Amino acid sequence: MRESTTGTPDWTTDTWLIAGGRDRTPGEPLNVPPVFASNFYLPDDRLYSRSDGTPTTDALEDLLGGLEDGRALAFASGMAAAAVIFQRLHVGATIAVPEDPYHGVAGIVAEGEAQGRWTVRRLDQADTPAWLDAMRECDLVWLETPENPLMTVADLPVICGAPRGDMTLVAVDSTFATPLNQRPLDLGADVVMHSATKFIGGHSDLLAGVLITRSAELHDEFHHRRLLHGATIGAMEAFLTIRGARTMSLRVERAQANAMELAQRLEQHPEITRVLYPGLPSHSTHAVAATFMSGFGAMMSFETTGSGDRATEVCARAELINHATSLGGVETTMERRAAIPGQERIPPTLIRLSVGCEDVDDLWADFNHALRPT
Repeated sequence: MRESTTGTPDWTTDTWLIAGGRDRTPGEPLNVPPVFASNFYLPDDRLYSRSDGTPTTDALEDLLGGLEDGRALAFASGMAAAAVIFQRLHVGATIAVPEDPYHGVAGIVAEGEAQGRWTVRRLDQADTPAWLDAMRECDLVWLETPENPLMTVADLPVICGAPRGDMTLVAVDSTFATPLNQRPLDLGADVVMHSATKFIGGHSDLLAGVLITRSAELHDEFHHRRLLHGATIGAMEAFLTIRGARTMSLRVERAQANAMELAQRLEQHPEITRVLYPGLPSHSTHAVAATFMSGFGAMMSFETTGSGDRATEVCARAELINHATSLGGVETTMERRAAIPGQERIPPTLIRLSVGCEDVDDLWADFNHALRPT
């Protein structure tokens, strides 16, 4: 059941996704409409959409905040949401991040480090003792779990529940898991970030991000920083994110069922040398993930036989699976990550796969076609 602290019924998450964020005033639209306005008549609390959003933004934040029993702020992108957290760090701060975070976050971290603003600890996400040390000593502990693209799962219950420094902020990028598979705030995190571009929006047609916290002080601080940096989500993007979120439970249920089936089949394929999916017992952090995640998600990576060129050919040869970047849509996509500038440290034959909602046997037939020896 979805716990409620706001007087709303104790609906399940599946029901909340469909029913939350609606204005049930008689005569109002059933679906939240996009409100295309930058300013509003005075006097009123809502002055200007950059600072106060629109009624569409309000509905989106109510919907997404309710997913994790917190208060949400919507942003123009996931990167805009992440940047707001890093912007609060003072000169001389110490931060802990995974060794291989999302490349946009890696860029923010590298820039601050190069400017002499921060001291950075890059930690193996599976090295829980190292993260426990960071909890006591760092100003920001940034976890991304499951991690992109190696799918390492951090031991969130142990790390987020550990003793921490008085000023330590714990932030979790939970994009791959979605709010359906893990709730970091319940485990002790201060703020959770989602790139709503991905599974929440779900249709590869928008950019959006969200921060969710249970701290009124953090919410107000992030709201102020969103205003200062002009990172407010647009009305159409907010509308599309709401529309996509309504079906997220159904999409994720189908996609992660497909992902488990494909992971098991790929692990037996003669043209595949390694499959990285937290749902497989062979994954190094499967046991940890199984202790607290409700599902293992729809993201995985695998390595092909041969060279990087061979992996590129596999991506290009697919006819149903889309050779495209990003993830979390209804359609299955894959890409060779080492081909992306700045990702050269990734194994050259590693392909990241975002599993969609197609028929799993159709996807498997396409894999067999794409993976056939040349």
